[in-house]
Order: sequence, then structure tokens, then C-alpha cells
Amino acid sequence: IRRVYEPGAIIFLEGDDSPGLYYVQSGWVKAVSMSAEGREQILHFLKAGEVFGGMTVFVSQPMPATAIALEPTELWQLPRNVVRQALLTEPQFALRVIEYMGERINDLVALVADLSLRSVTARLARQLMENAVDDVVQRQRWATQAEMAARLGAAPDVVNRALRSLSDAGLIELSRQQIRILDRVGLADKALPDR
Repeated sequence: IRRVYEPGAIIFLEGDDSPGLYYVQSGWVKAVSMSAEGREQILHFLKAGEVFGGMTVFVSQPMPATAIALEPTELWQLPRNVVRQALLTEPQFALRVIEYMGERINDLVALVADLSLRSVTARLARQLMENAVDDVVQRQRWATQAEMAARLGAAPDVVNRALRSLSDAGLIELSRQQIRILDRVGLADKALPDR
């Protein structure tokens, strides 16, 4: 089933019943968990070619997070029964779904470790290194300081100070469209868990 969402549109809410698996045809989606006070923790960003919502295909539990379109987004929704049948009859599909689930579990383990073992500056340094292509992190139109802070589990002003600190140390160069890594070794040192 093809679905199209405008920026800011909610694809599903945490606690909703699972309709199945989603494939991102185009656009960007964020998966978030919200506190009772409205504080947002970004769990994952999803781009074209990625799938999400798969965990609940296998267990009778509600959606564990809220999914929100960040820009005009086209998705394909595979109903739960179709996914289950394909898993039984299509080994390559089953293998890809297992790989996807392993990737998501690894992402969540890394997030828990980051939030519990690294300072905001270390989390930021690690994220920059992971997202850089040829030592450049391109900023998406929707990637505000608040989005970055929510991904890092911090307040925007704390992330701004961490960015300034890394810039003042000569490790990165900031501009509106991108963040350039100037000293990969120094940034890697900053990304280490707190001791």
C-alpha cells in the first residue's frame, strides 16, 4: 500500500497497533519516543531504502515508538499478514528482515551505551564521525539544533556549547549547510566513553 506524508505528518503513534512493515521509497522519517513531559528522544532517522516497524510484525505488541515524516515522504506499507507469508516462502526476504532487525538492535544498544557512558560532547563527536562522508556531514533542511539535541538526548543549548567547544578546539568547522571534520584523530579521541 503506497502512502505519502507531508513534513511533520505522524505515520503512527507509540502504542498504536502494528499494521505491518514500512519501506521508505523517498524522504526522511524519524522514530521517536516521548516522555510524559513531551521530551523527545530520537531513536533513529530513516532514509530512502530503509525499512521500519518490523519488530511488531513478530510480536503482538503495540508500536514502541512514534514515526514522523521530516520532509515529503513516500512509503510502502506491507501488511502484517503479507510480511509473515513472505517470510515463510521467500528466504532472501526473510534474511533481509533478519539483517534489518539485527541492525536496529545494534543501533539501540549503541544508543543506550552512548546515553549512559558518554558525555554530550563525546556523543556528538561519535555521531559526527559516523555521519561524515569524506569528513563532511551535510545538514538536511529539517536537521535543526533541536533535532540534533533530541538525537543526542540533550538540551539544544548543551549541544550548541559542545559544537562550539569542538570548533574552538580546531576539530570541526561549522557552516549552515555542513559540518567539516578538520582533525579526525582528535575528534575520535573526544568520542571515547567517559573514564
